[in-house]
Amino acid sequence: MVAVVLVVLVAGRRPAAARRAAPQHGPGAAPQPQAGELWSLADGRLCLVLAVASVRAHRARVAWITGKYDDRRPGVIPLPPGTVGAQGGRASFLEADRPAEVSVWDLGRRLGVLDPAVWDEVRGLGGGG
Repeated sequence: MVAVVLVVLVAGRRPAAARRAAPQHGPGAAPQPQAGELWSLADGRLCLVLAVASVRAHRARVAWITGKYDDRRPGVIPLPPGTVGAQGGRASFLEADRPAEVSVWDLGRRLGVLDPAVWDEVRGLGGGG
């Protein structure tokens, strides 16, 4: 009986690497996004910040920005030309029907603020204020 309890306890232990604290992110403070701001993620994807969780949570609710329009999706909103700094006014669209949650550490560069008229249209998505 004692052997069974010992096996269960040993098998249930996590390796030392898994018990270590979460890795620290780069130097400096976490990015401080605000609802209504446009950001480029470190991997190049573009997004609109809909809402930000508490500072300690380091999470942001975002809507992705794409260059492809899909008329089968009612939640895809056309953005004014040049919204995300595209040269030549290339069309871009907000995928408002599929909000996602990301770590603020994934945000790479602030691109600006969404046009107030468009923000009024999408601000209630994902808990945006």
